Amino acid sequence: MSLKDQFGKDILLTGWGHSRFGKLSEETLESLIVQVATEAIGNAGIEPGQIDEIYLGQFNSGMMPLAFPSSLALQVSDQLANVPATRVENACASGSAAFQQGTKSLLAGTAKTVLVIGAEKMTHAGADVVGAALLGADYDMAGRASTTGFTGLFAEVAKHYGKRYGSGGLGTGSLGDVLGTIAAKNHRNGVDNPYAQLRKDLGEDFCRTVSDKNPMVADPLRRTDCSPVSDGAAAVVLSIAPTGGATAPVRLAGFGQANDFFPADRRDPTEFAATRASWQRALGMAGVGLEDLDFAEVHDCFTIAELLMYEAMGLTERGQGARALEEGWVFKDGKLPVNVSGGLKAKGHPVGATGVSQHVIAAMQLTGTAGDMQLGTARRAAVQNMGGVGIANYVSVLEAV
Repeated sequence: MSLKDQFGKDILLTGWGHSRFGKLSEETLESLIVQVATEAIGNAGIEPGQIDEIYLGQFNSGMMPLAFPSSLALQVSDQLANVPATRVENACASGSAAFQQGTKSLLAGTAKTVLVIGAEKMTHAGADVVGAALLGADYDMAGRASTTGFTGLFAEVAKHYGKRYGSGGLGTGSLGDVLGTIAAKNHRNGVDNPYAQLRKDLGEDFCRTVSDKNPMVADPLRRTDCSPVSDGAAAVVLSIAPTGGATAPVRLAGFGQANDFFPADRRDPTEFAATRASWQRALGMAGVGLEDLDFAEVHDCFTIAELLMYEAMGLTERGQGARALEEGWVFKDGKLPVNVSGGLKAKGHPVGATGVSQHVIAAMQLTGTAGDMQLGTARRAAVQNMGGVGIANYVSVLEAV
């Protein structure tokens, strides 16, 4: 069983574009959107006039005065005049939410070719503005003052995890050491990603140690456990048939979405139950298991999120996530490499762009066009994107054609 078996048509990623992530003072939200949309359309080998619908993933939440950017993609070409364009928002999962909306338009038959864009400008806003905007994605903290912001929320997750499971199944060492290993892995991977915001191999010792250059942000999360504030954009063209683009298309084999209850007291902070459900739905639609994947790009907004993801996807039992590190499974040469791009930790996290970026990076891997990031021959991958503390969850299974 696959998406095509279930719905009777293929959904193909036929073109893509990606900006550099980081502090892009010279760029505007508009220039980033135009850049990646133009690149994606050209890569797909089509004319702008062939686009039937546009979906833009963007969180914003007060980080920018412009709160109505859906038509900015029309700046690419006059041929896009009157094309339906919709902004999609679901916190840090806005990019994948836009991707799934585009997919559903194709499945519904209301479009044959859809342009999906994820974009965010964040670095121009003050830390207090960004912090308040991100806290708007939490039921209990929205509108409240906080010195640690979203980091504090995930720090609480880490504390609960540590109390219940210790170091996550690691024979020796602390939970902080486990999280430091995840940070070091992703920084190491980010060196090879030309789009990444942080391209420096920091090493495990630095990532595991509190220092002047790596201070504690919210115990037990250090600066290296947190993804950076970023600007950036990515775009992908979705089609129901090959478009003759510059590279081979990539097939969407399955997708899943699941939302959890919003109030914290309705959720187990160490389980990410809805995240697990989204994985099960996507893998079930694709008719594959984890053993059939060659790599995964997951939402490591904080290192504790990646550790919990090993368990939510079923790579290890609950409370045993550190085994995936101890036995080398998630490293670049392991049985299921995770975040070869450097993840949000090193690549950066312009929140609305992240989900689309993950799909683009996966498509590059599956078509052998990932450059220094390339794993070798990769045939099937999963992409996981999350909004809030395990609240809005999206997973896609992609495969080479």
